[in-house]
Amino acid sequence: MIKIFKTFGGYEEILQVNKSSWVNVIAPTNEEILRLSSEFQLPEDIIQDILDPDERPRLEFDDDWSVVIMRIPVESSNNGVPFHTLPLGIFMTEDFTLTLCLQNNEILPTAQSHSNREQYRQISDKINFILRLFHRSGNIYLKYLKQINQMTSLIEQDLEKSIKNRELNKLLKMEKCLVYFITSIKANEIVLAKLRNSKKITTEINEDLLEDALIENKQALEMAQIYSDIQSGMMDAFASVISNNLNVVMKQLTVISIILMIPTLISSMFGMNVPNFMENSNFAFPAILGVSAIFSIIGVILIRKKQWH
Repeated sequence: MIKIFKTFGGYEEILQVNKSSWVNVIAPTNEEILRLSSEFQLPEDIIQDILDPDERPRLEFDDDWSVVIMRIPVESSNNGVPFHTLPLGIFMTEDFTLTLCLQNNEILPTAQSHSNREQYRQISDKINFILRLFHRSGNIYLKYLKQINQMTSLIEQDLEKSIKNRELNKLLKMEKCLVYFITSIKANEIVLAKLRNSKKITTEINEDLLEDALIENKQALEMAQIYSDIQSGMMDAFASVISNNLNVVMKQLTVISIILMIPTLISSMFGMNVPNFMENSNFAFPAILGVSAIFSIIGVILIRKKQWH
């Protein structure tokens, strides 16, 4: 999907690229990729790099264009992992700015009304637009990290009484999200540092905006690392909890087996095909039942007294 907007923020959509217009490309088809390379004169290898889900963030300059690649958080339902990261590429030329990503995201909300769009509308130069994207990306990382923390709390409640590995697998997927986030945020910080120190950028950089973007990314990185450390220790602890819960169940089953063994033993002794003093008594059966019940009750009392249950 290719959409061309007159200004940053996506308020007014136009048909042709004009001076200082913004082109937003989401999940392009093969025909749209050909259009990007022919009509917009963008290098096809760079386009393919951005469409690679594993592409690393970087900053690259050419005579006719410049490109910034960052990694942004997106929601996902693949294999039960709620979030992952994807590359977002920003091409800058003399005539237009183009953003390219594999799927819809909250960094560039062009399809619906959003408070963040008003912030983009106030930006007139490309570099500060990119800084705004980094700042917005840090906010979304923080938002998703809070959701991961809430999901983890729910999994913890189930883990306390679980004897299966299902909840532990859910916790492992939360840990996988955090690893994605930590790796991506660190790489984004490197790109931000290169933007600040690059001599090829002639546009004046808004230092306040750059500082805000760095602070948001740093805060997101610290939160992700804290949650990751907590979950690493938590997974070891809850692996022991699951093992202990299983031991408790086995202990309870063993106690039940011992109690049931007492009447079985007594009835087996009197049920053997050998003479005994009760074979001709009419009260043999209820007497054996009574003795079995008495010894079973004594066994329960002893087990409770010794706290073996």
